[in-house]
Amino acid sequence: MTSVAVADSLSTRRTGSLAKTMDEVRALVWRNLSHIPRMPERLADVTVMPVMFVILFGYVFGSAIVIPGMEMSPESSAAYREFLIGGIFVQSVVFMCITTAVGVVNDMKEGVIDRFRSLPISRVSVLLGRAIASLVEGSLGIFVMAICGLIVGWGAHNGFGNAVAAFALLAGIAFAMICIGIFVGQLVKNPMSAQAIGFTLIFPLTFASNAFVPTDNMPGPLKVFSEWNPVSAMVQAVRELFGNLPPGTPVPDAWPLQNPVLATVIWIVVFAVIGMTLAVRKYARGRDQ
Repeated sequence: MTSVAVADSLSTRRTGSLAKTMDEVRALVWRNLSHIPRMPERLADVTVMPVMFVILFGYVFGSAIVIPGMEMSPESSAAYREFLIGGIFVQSVVFMCITTAVGVVNDMKEGVIDRFRSLPISRVSVLLGRAIASLVEGSLGIFVMAICGLIVGWGAHNGFGNAVAAFALLAGIAFAMICIGIFVGQLVKNPMSAQAIGFTLIFPLTFASNAFVPTDNMPGPLKVFSEWNPVSAMVQAVRELFGNLPPGTPVPDAWPLQNPVLATVIWIVVFAVIGMTLAVRKYARGRDQ
């Protein structure tokens, strides 16, 4: 379905009704997802890149990284790969902020957002349609990551219910980061700027965390930053729910790592509310305001 076709079909719809809003959201979700068969490279960020990180960190760096409490051995390398998957899960969904921002910038350059803004449809419908479509793409990436993890030795060891809760938490993180990405995408003029801003913000958060290495041996200030880093709480929560924390893991000193699930839920709510609120206001004002 083309952007013009969607816009023309939405132009005849009335507003003020929840059913109409949901109808608008469905049409816009379909519009955003219909591009995937023609541009499958859009899924590279959520499918190919995580697999590359698993291979690079799991088999290249994993041979030199030892989890605290274990000695260097084939068993420690296998334990590290299982330790690593939770971090890759979170990194993949956090990076959706960047891919979403780039998609929004492209829509604005093509005039799609301006066309939708001129129609008598809910401003929330346009942004929510983009968010849900991006979440569907991200869910595919999570599925690919899970399959890749099973191949390299990862598993969920804490019961079916906790595994479902972990995947639900990942979906919540993805949605919150997508909301931030929608706002950022409306601020910049071109995709390169969106990528530059995204990588500048996201890279320190993901790599200065417990996603790839334990924080125990980090220097003092870096350790404190890592322990209170939102990404660290998210990774800790996913590992805890999946049962991927190494045996004998010491209890962290920082509150977010002692209560990672609660801390992650708080971060999800904060990021989603702030991101969507700012995105809706920016959408209502227009690009140049």
